[in-house]
Amino acid sequence: MSDGMEIIPLGAGCEVGRSCVIMRFKGSTIMFDCGVHPAFNGLAALPYFDEFDLSEVDLLLVTHFHLDHCGALPYVTEKTNFNGRIFMTHATKAIYKIILNDYVRVTSGEEKLYDEKDLVRSMEKIELIDYHQVVTHKGVRFTALNAGHVLGAAMFNVEVAGVRTLYTGDFSCQEDRHLRGAEQPTENPHVLIVESTYGVQRHGPADVRESRFTSFVHKVVARGGRCLIPVFALGRAQELLLILDEYWRLHPELHSVPVYYASSLAKKCMKVYLAYINMMNDHIRKAHELANPWKFKHITELKSMSGFDDSQPVVVMASPGMLQSGLSRELFERWCSDKRNGLMMPGYTVAGTLGHHVMSEPQEITTQAGETVPVALSIEYISFSAHSDYAQTSGFIDATKPKHVVLVHGAEEEMRRLKGALVHKFGRDKSGRDRLDVLMPRNCHTVQISFHAHKVAKAIGNFAAAQPAEGGNVSALLVRRDFGYELLAESDLGEHTGLQAVSIMQRPRLPFHGDSAMLRAALEQLFPLTDAAAIGDAPMGGDAARGEEQELHVYVAGAVNVRVSEAQRQAQLEWASSAANDLVADAVASVVLRLETEAMVARACAAPAAPLPAPTAPAVKREEVVKEDDDVKDEPDAPRMKRPR
Repeated sequence: MSDGMEIIPLGAGCEVGRSCVIMRFKGSTIMFDCGVHPAFNGLAALPYFDEFDLSEVDLLLVTHFHLDHCGALPYVTEKTNFNGRIFMTHATKAIYKIILNDYVRVTSGEEKLYDEKDLVRSMEKIELIDYHQVVTHKGVRFTALNAGHVLGAAMFNVEVAGVRTLYTGDFSCQEDRHLRGAEQPTENPHVLIVESTYGVQRHGPADVRESRFTSFVHKVVARGGRCLIPVFALGRAQELLLILDEYWRLHPELHSVPVYYASSLAKKCMKVYLAYINMMNDHIRKAHELANPWKFKHITELKSMSGFDDSQPVVVMASPGMLQSGLSRELFERWCSDKRNGLMMPGYTVAGTLGHHVMSEPQEITTQAGETVPVALSIEYISFSAHSDYAQTSGFIDATKPKHVVLVHGAEEEMRRLKGALVHKFGRDKSGRDRLDVLMPRNCHTVQISFHAHKVAKAIGNFAAAQPAEGGNVSALLVRRDFGYELLAESDLGEHTGLQAVSIMQRPRLPFHGDSAMLRAALEQLFPLTDAAAIGDAPMGGDAARGEEQELHVYVAGAVNVRVSEAQRQAQLEWASSAANDLVADAVASVVLRLETEAMVARACAAPAAPLPAPTAPAVKREEVVKEDDDVKDEPDAPRMKRPR
């Protein structure tokens, strides 16, 4: 079993999307996340599952409900040979079903990776984990920590053979209007697998970003325009809804301008948000004591486009957040040619999506119908993304002090900049080596990390309670449990391990035709002997119990009982098996067999020589005898021979 850890991204290696990272160590295999890529469809959106045997995976730990982290889960459980256990938090599982039901509904044909039945069957295989709950499976010990980002998002701290690995998934250390920031593990990890979405970028102060956001929206509607805010159905949308509703409440001049949130999916999920209000921060929990914080006064749900009037200033939050398709794409194509209108991009966009393309402010775009339309509206980007920026990532690394950092979930150039910044920040030791080992593997590339940890045994039970004398000897049982070692008293074996102490008695019988006195003399040269009669010991079981004569019956070194029976011409050994007793027994058996060999040689030399057999006349063919001597009688039952002269 190798002491080297292998980390293999099947997705999110030098890219953003289809997060799926394999970790192998000490014979255990853990998969973190299994998402789909937002810029691709069908099989092309999946991680590179064909590059790894999924039957080897023991655990699949899903960090949160976004499609790029969980969207491939039904495919893994129902379309592959995966047979491991799956864990996610309660809130993640509740929203997972709603999100993926919608994903199945909007995909069709070759793009459809699985159906509703596959989704339902995958739900049955998911196990739940609470924050700070410790779960052990096949020696792998893991726990979930709050990651910020979205409701129910978790980081997973995994310990295998004393080596701790922390996988952050998407995380944010900053508390916002409804979520707490990511927490730090109580024990520092040896390996940190961390997102690098924003590389060396910084988000800036929250109040400044909120002010820029509301000012842009206000400016657009004040000039008679329509403002589009593409968002994911869940996550940052809830944060922006809280900001807009508060801003509209404080500005009566805007009360005539409608604000719509177009997502039936989000409405379904708001029930989950209410159910798990205890997982949110103090601000939301205190507001919930007075009223429903998710019931907005100035924001209305847009149920359908029929009857929707956009001839007047209006604000619409619509999904998806990267303008790939759906209502946000439809409204953008309708509004992008009017310079009075505005597009507010509040989150991260992946290369290959329309949202990423419009950030470069193109002169025109191609619609889904294949037409070319000009782009004249104002475009503003203000990051409300709940992903870690450089300040948070470097601060988190500084606080957790890992020896090895593996960057995932980031564009290659952003990763490269982040790696350089981290290496520079943490510097080098006296030998000139980087204090922080930073790795950035591509998809399907394996990075190996070696560990040379000392084996340490933990004293438990009565053995731990006893205080050994200085310089004295201690006696205990060494038990290997999973990947660790424990020292405990024999009396504690059943309580702490479920095992029972047993004694194995060995009773081999060896042929012995030698002299008992010679055997005794030979044994006395090696070990102290005690006569069985001197301690009142009864004969051993077997033939001795039937009263047969014993020429020799002694204890060798107080460990091995030796009895020689003249009638049976054999030596019987008996001892309680142990490392020390087995060594004594091996030596006794060697002496017995040596004397037996010598006795056999002596008997062979003393035996009289056997007489040589008399020579016999050669057989003669019948025809030749008849021709040579006609006087030989022809007896049918005996061969014809020449008569001796």
